[in-house]
Amino acid sequence: MSAITPFSITIPEAALADLKSRLTHSVLPSTGGEAGWAQGPQLAWVEALRSRLLDGYDWRAQEAAINRHPQFTTEIDGQTIHFIHVKSREANATPLLLIHGWPGSIVEYLGVIDALTDPVAHGGTAADAFDVIIPSLPGFGFSGPTKEAGWNNGRIAKAFIELMSRLGYERFGVQGGDAGAIIAPEIGRLAPQRVIGVQVNAATLGFIPLGPIEPEVFASFNERELVRVQRLQRFMAEHFGFNAIQSSRPQALAYAISDSPIGLLAWISELFTSFGDRPDAIDQDVFLTNFMIYWFTGTAASSIRLYYENAHDPAAWAPKANSGVPTGVAVYGFDEVPLRRFGEGANTIVRWTELDEGGHYAVIEVPGLWTAEVRAFFAGL
Repeated sequence: MSAITPFSITIPEAALADLKSRLTHSVLPSTGGEAGWAQGPQLAWVEALRSRLLDGYDWRAQEAAINRHPQFTTEIDGQTIHFIHVKSREANATPLLLIHGWPGSIVEYLGVIDALTDPVAHGGTAADAFDVIIPSLPGFGFSGPTKEAGWNNGRIAKAFIELMSRLGYERFGVQGGDAGAIIAPEIGRLAPQRVIGVQVNAATLGFIPLGPIEPEVFASFNERELVRVQRLQRFMAEHFGFNAIQSSRPQALAYAISDSPIGLLAWISELFTSFGDRPDAIDQDVFLTNFMIYWFTGTAASSIRLYYENAHDPAAWAPKANSGVPTGVAVYGFDEVPLRRFGEGANTIVRWTELDEGGHYAVIEVPGLWTAEVRAFFAGL
């Protein structure tokens, strides 16, 4: 099947009522604030999220805001793919594929669609215009649970190349953060003749050391690189638990986060707050809308399975060939760990920008900076 079908979000009232009932009757831990965020999301933080959902948060308003943008579904490789597709009024707009990660969603990019597609009205020029395509990863959100095993980064990359073909885009740019920063370069490797450029943020795999660092290399690090190495060491020592579980035993966790909205709220809080380092960096209602998409689509379990699929994919750990596709890396100040020297082997890096603001979810935290960096990268090509 290659049909592209218009799509609109309409969550039944019964699902909203069920969520409210579960939240009202949820059982919270008896403790959870004494050690701050060192042991995980604070009880007070989760209680505040629950209170907002029960009184004040308006899902219907958020639903309408998403539905303002044209959405579609299509079936690729046996899997439903949901996506937002907004065309610019500018005739020579650059097609731009935007790829989110976990525990993100299409919500990450909602705040920058207008600036990307209508740059003249948002401080840019007509030459900065993009047609934007924002898919939900297979197994995430309105792409629905994956129907079979094997949906790793490589398979997702192939599906997204097919999506761009169905939309009639022979040449296009790709931008991604988190898992998107792994999938985007893979698209460049699979279709180098079609990809204008790859721009990433929140880059990890492919841009960090995967083993011990040689003493002579370590000795050559500058101050910023040393900070990133220390941040990476801290992450591996204190925050890698979610990755270990999702890469090895995702189904053991799946029951809790599929049945309990409080469990899912707390679990995704780990990443969306940078493990408590910056819990207020993302607007509370944006956080909750992202949560609601996971909850209403029943994709908590299938989304975390992406880690398992990649951990058990031999190709994921094989050395990567350099596609030759121009690549830009934006390093936002509070949450980034990439080191240029570790990314240059498999990527043709033509722009590397160090920014003092923003974090792992820069497109939400500092949308103006993020947009300016994307524009500058593609204009430079």
